Amino acid sequence: MIQTPTLRLATDIGGTFTDTVIVDEQDTVIASTKTLTTHENPAEGAMQGAKRALVAAKARIEDISGFIHGTTLATNALIEKRGARVATITTQGFRDILEIAYERRYSQYDINIEKTDLLVPRERSLTVPERMSAAGEVIEALDVGALPKLLEELEATGADAVAICLLHSYANSSHEEQLRDLLHAARPDLVISISSEVSPEAREFDRLCTTIANAYIQPMMARYLDAFAARFAQEGLRCPILMMTAGGGMTTLQTAAQFPIRLVESGPAGGAILAAHIAAESGLDEVLSFDMGGTTAKLCLIDKAQPQSSRQFEIGRAARFIKGSGMPVRIPVIEMIEIGAGGGSIAGVDRLGRLTVGPKSAGSEPGPVAFGRGGTEPTVSDADIALGYIQAETFAEGQFQIDVAAAKTALATFIGEPLGLDAFGAGDGVSRIVDESMASAGRTHAVESGKDLGPRTMIAFGGNGPLHACRVARSAGVERILVPANPGVGSAVGFLFAPVSFEIVRSRYEMLQTIDLGAINTLFDSICAEALSVVRQGDATSEIETRRIAYMRYHGQGHEIEIGLPDRPLTADDLGPLAAAFEAAYSRQFSRPVPGMVIEILNWSVHIATATGREAVQMPMPPLRTISPPERRHIFCDVHARHVEAAFVHRDSLVPGDTLSGPALVVEPQTTTFVGTDFTLLVDARGNLILNREVTA
Repeated sequence: MIQTPTLRLATDIGGTFTDTVIVDEQDTVIASTKTLTTHENPAEGAMQGAKRALVAAKARIEDISGFIHGTTLATNALIEKRGARVATITTQGFRDILEIAYERRYSQYDINIEKTDLLVPRERSLTVPERMSAAGEVIEALDVGALPKLLEELEATGADAVAICLLHSYANSSHEEQLRDLLHAARPDLVISISSEVSPEAREFDRLCTTIANAYIQPMMARYLDAFAARFAQEGLRCPILMMTAGGGMTTLQTAAQFPIRLVESGPAGGAILAAHIAAESGLDEVLSFDMGGTTAKLCLIDKAQPQSSRQFEIGRAARFIKGSGMPVRIPVIEMIEIGAGGGSIAGVDRLGRLTVGPKSAGSEPGPVAFGRGGTEPTVSDADIALGYIQAETFAEGQFQIDVAAAKTALATFIGEPLGLDAFGAGDGVSRIVDESMASAGRTHAVESGKDLGPRTMIAFGGNGPLHACRVARSAGVERILVPANPGVGSAVGFLFAPVSFEIVRSRYEMLQTIDLGAINTLFDSICAEALSVVRQGDATSEIETRRIAYMRYHGQGHEIEIGLPDRPLTADDLGPLAAAFEAAYSRQFSRPVPGMVIEILNWSVHIATATGREAVQMPMPPLRTISPPERRHIFCDVHARHVEAAFVHRDSLVPGDTLSGPALVVEPQTTTFVGTDFTLLVDARGNLILNREVTA
């Protein structure tokens, strides 16, 4: 009897490329590919990638037993404002939650301030008579008699999606559920999101914004997910498709369609999961994940193999780096900084004569000038091609020809002529600007987190990450870089290491001194069962890991600190250690605790995930061997700003223990690792490329 192979497939649809990876039962990558993203129908590009990878793996689609998918579609729809027409329904008297927001300007003295686009204008903000207390007690019953008038107002808005966010619905969701059912009965075609399901937390502005964002992309994402699943089923896929979430876990298509807001930033999350996996197996405690693709660059801090996480981020900031200028969304998310700096980022000279790069990107259509697909403005990839860092014969698996002369001409025309530079000087300027932008973003992110980049190992991946890693590390003060296997499709590889998981947060106000332990334990029983049911839809057998969390603060403060709880019912004996844990965490963040203050808890959370089994495995390092590759290439040196000869070596020819000094280009099918003049390369026992900077006094 012939045994059917057990293979898993991952697809990451990005702004420029769609990455596809297939692994076997031992989690070894047996095939990977990059195809251009087909924006009109992303599933077609994904299918092209799957077919190419299956051919390389000598397998059939029926052999796939697991399929994980991540996409930037939800993110792009929110940023590019390509969602549904949404109306909101709030408690009567609270129509202007969006207008009031945080009651402050994100840039106090900017007289030309651009207001944050919150997707719903005041004329589509409706209200209904009802009132719930913060304790979940009904003060005023939902006025069912107001429904006919509400339906008339809703019809007049022309909305095809509704976000319902009633006051204190996190404490008692009955009014939201009742209103949703009544609206569905009257308008079955209406897409409805309710805040008590999307984001059941206190703070009505954040809760409403999250519910609006979910409703805004829900119709489009539901259609997309249905079409994606149908396309692969048509080709013979038999296993269910799981979706990557922003929090670094996987969930079912059904859950993703109900809560598509959790898919925002799902692709970058896969990259952070990959970096965390590598950090765990290599025993690295402090890591900077650096993922540079065709459209954006993402940097994430990882400590003790855990990516930095958050409960809030902003979408579509009016001012790129100013907090508060975007639409706040409260969902579990891997915290990272993302900037418009990728291979497709367009370079130019502004009216003040300054060289600029990004955030606008050429994407896959028309793409960089050198791709010959209609692009006319020079990009970062055009600069890398002109400088010799990208070699035409090894680029993108040979899918299309690279026109080096066209890249040089565009750089000389658009940048060189206004600034008095030749093509090489223009390309070097583009490279230096984009690399400094990424390094600056990393430094800012580290400072905001109270951390230092210096002692960290940078894990570089993505189609352009290994190519720019040395240049970014030098500017950021990082001296060690690790480039894993298959770095060009790193986020897709990361999908395959992600757990099936789901996180739920519930708001219930308690003071630590007078806490109702029975009520809290009942709450945890409920949300643990709810989260577990979602996880078991995606994985019915694996061992489960549970994290319980309390969000605590001193009485009167505005924001909370995350404190871990034991995975069992709480008892009175836990209160003392819980207070001590909070004050220790508060001291780490603010230097000292505040004596005599009452401690309160606003939110309670549970995170349930399948076990990952991450642990460091020591592998003996073979003897070192200095190699001298015979092939050389002309490049423009990024340190000395002149043309030099660089070693040219194919990665698959390297073995553990090999070493060489920069400058060098290490090429593989989907990316190139550039070893700077001041770096040395070592291949470790796992086949990772380790780049160490030689710092001179």
